[in-house]
Amino acid sequence: MYHSLPRHAPFGGWILLGLLAAVTTRAGDPIQEVGKTASEWVKTRSETVRLEKNWEQDRVLLGSTVDGLKERAGRLQEKRDHLLASTAEERAELASLEAKLNDAKAALHLTEERLQVLTERVRRLRPRLPPRLSEALEMSYRSLADSKAGPAERMQLVMTVLNRCAQFNLSVSRGEDIVSLPGEATPKAVEVLYWGLSHGYALDRAAARAWLGTPGPDGWRWEALEGAAPAVAELFAISRDEADPHLVTVPARLDPTPGSP
Repeated sequence: MYHSLPRHAPFGGWILLGLLAAVTTRAGDPIQEVGKTASEWVKTRSETVRLEKNWEQDRVLLGSTVDGLKERAGRLQEKRDHLLASTAEERAELASLEAKLNDAKAALHLTEERLQVLTERVRRLRPRLPPRLSEALEMSYRSLADSKAGPAERMQLVMTVLNRCAQFNLSVSRGEDIVSLPGEATPKAVEVLYWGLSHGYALDRAAARAWLGTPGPDGWRWEALEGAAPAVAELFAISRDEADPHLVTVPARLDPTPGSP
């Protein structure tokens, strides 16, 4: 604000005019500060009112959501209780089946261990079998040696071997086999007669020689029977119904071979 003074006003007048201008300028600062503060308060209050209104709306929405979730949780709990009650018998049966399955697994493991022991014993039995029977069981023994064979297959193979051995042991088998004989450089074809699994006889008619065969720990053993070829020939004749049955005296060994298992 400016005040007009006569151009011819004294110097003192100019001093008074300067003081009035200064007072007027300083007196305007608090008013501006108050206006600025009031404006900021209005803005803050407006923002506060807006936030309160938004919160009120959100609070209602959140409350409805919470109520809906509680209701849903209640329904799910009722459904769970119903399912537990309706499946109680099935769950009990399932627990019983699981217990039986565990028992079956334990029994199967024990059976496999016993089968492994039995398989090993059957494999060790082969060298003591008559050559004819051993050759007949070649495929069974080869399959037993296969590590991929399952328990059921191995059990079947073991039973096959044992049944064939039992049948062979209850009969007198004869025929012609190629065997390794003591005193012979190479295996030769001879007539053979097996008296079950205990012993057997070999006959070379052309050479008039006979041998006694017995099981040993390392395989079937043959030993020469000096002077017994005629008696052994009688055994073969009777087995082929070429002679009437009668007693024939031939050497035999019924006790285990020394050192054999």
